[in-house]
Amino acid sequence: MMQKDAVIFDMDGVLIDSEPYWRQAQVDVLAGYGMTATFDDCIRLTMGRRLDDIAKIWCQHFNLNIPSEELQLSIMQAVVALIRQHGEPKRGVVSLLQTLQGAGVRIALATSSSMPIIDAVLNSLSISQYFSVVCSADNEEHGKPHPSVYLTAAQKLDVAANQCVVIEDSVTGMIAGLAAGMTTFAVPDNIDDPRFAVASGRFSSLEELEQHLIKTGEVKGVMVR
Repeated sequence: MMQKDAVIFDMDGVLIDSEPYWRQAQVDVLAGYGMTATFDDCIRLTMGRRLDDIAKIWCQHFNLNIPSEELQLSIMQAVVALIRQHGEPKRGVVSLLQTLQGAGVRIALATSSSMPIIDAVLNSLSISQYFSVVCSADNEEHGKPHPSVYLTAAQKLDVAANQCVVIEDSVTGMIAGLAAGMTTFAVPDNIDDPRFAVASGRFSSLEELEQHLIKTGEVKGVMVR
């Protein structure tokens, strides 16, 4: 087994249970334009997508005669407000980050979210100190499922792609991690979803994933204790 040098985290749904905030923000903002969307619609159409893609998807879906940038800004502001008001780290986040940092593992964040949302999450959760590299797919030509944001994170970490572990919760993000040539672990809401069968491993929680890393030594420095 090749031990890995770095761990790259997705953000929404991995570090914070922000997916409900994303769905609520989209539903509320679209309602302001007289359009009715459901949480299921958000999951089916936009989960794991970059914000500009989300806005374009809704404009096309509802044939909205507004600039997609307008919708994009409104959704972003709504998500930031919800995170600042309600945001908490998912169970196991801090323990896993502490374990990795204590082992000297290089840690990065690679997310589809925009920087204002990233800043709101890292500040609300008080975890910014764990990440030496933070990458937003906003700065890439293509968002997930394209692998570019993960490849950029590896480049900034100065680590080869095959030396990286990705932690994802969405199918879109899992595809991006695998396409980047990285070991990609899924921690989805529904571990039995057959779409995650292609992941490098499936875990019901970050706590379970942490125990896996400790037992297997798959990441350098993280050892049985």
